[in-house]
Amino acid sequence: MADTSIEKSFTEILHLLGEDPTREGLAKTPERVARSLQFLTKGYAEDPKSVINGALFVEEYSEMIVLKDIDFFSLCEHHILPFFGTAHVAYIPKHRIVGISKLARLVEVYSRRLQVQERLTTQIANMLMDELDPLGVGVVLRAEHLCMRMRGVEKQNSVVVTSAMLGAFRTHHETRQEFMTLVNSAKT
Repeated sequence: MADTSIEKSFTEILHLLGEDPTREGLAKTPERVARSLQFLTKGYAEDPKSVINGALFVEEYSEMIVLKDIDFFSLCEHHILPFFGTAHVAYIPKHRIVGISKLARLVEVYSRRLQVQERLTTQIANMLMDELDPLGVGVVLRAEHLCMRMRGVEKQNSVVVTSAMLGAFRTHHETRQEFMTLVNSAKT
């Protein structure tokens, strides 16, 4: 069910833009926008810690675990326009591993908030570092920003890449290099 205050506000925005919100094509737009915004920002209602809760398993595995090419979609907090791309998440466990799907869910929770890519990257890395207590965490996001393509500088082929390297990924060049090689390798 759509939030009626968002509907009312968007009806007013349509008026301010010089549109007639009662015309056929726009009559249900405020309701659709309200539902859409609630879905696109549903991450506010989700606790990132609860995503991992209960999915930690004792395993004597101490090599890098990488989940590549996690699609994500978010809204730029500066213009409320989409940015989207892929996340690559890695960690080196001490004695506990996490269910792989939890890595993708964590990306989803944080990306479904008004964001900047830099914060999104560090939120994912910090949460994994705090909750898993691994030897290290690496996160790389590659994204296209419609606020760069549709308005402002209008640079159509620009891609923003951000990274967060914690623990062994920050202190050991070889670990960081292995992660970046895996991230940049072709899809199989």
